[in-house]
Amino acid sequence: MRLRKFVSVVTFLAAAAPWSGMAWAEGNLASRATRLPDMMIDSATLSLSHTEFELETGKFYRWRIVHDGGEEFQIVAPDLFRNSWIDQVVIEDLEVQPMGLYAIEFDDEGTIDVWFVPIRPGNFDFWVDGYENRGLAGTFVVR
Repeated sequence: MRLRKFVSVVTFLAAAAPWSGMAWAEGNLASRATRLPDMMIDSATLSLSHTEFELETGKFYRWRIVHDGGEEFQIVAPDLFRNSWIDQVVIEDLEVQPMGLYAIEFDDEGTIDVWFVPIRPGNFDFWVDGYENRGLAGTFVVR
């Protein structure tokens, strides 16, 4: 009798073990992309309209970045991009499907859309290269 209970418990634990460490995505990839608030880069005041974005793993997002063209800026977000699946980058209605992404650079005014799915939770910083200590920086908080 004791052996039968022991075998039952061991069998249950062995069957449950693969499920215990799995992380479940919060989002629904079958749904349309959630539009994040447009992030405006103001080169005159050296400011960003949004410096924090709250996201969920497994949810599809569209991040629109709008630059006024005052000077060249490169937005760097290596940890976010490394921990996300990048669907596409759209520039002037032209689509690029990259295997990876490190940064986005504006040489002039314009709009760039990044369509992505965060796959790992964490806090991921982004910044305008060379201006991160002057207010052009922010964080993606992924749960």
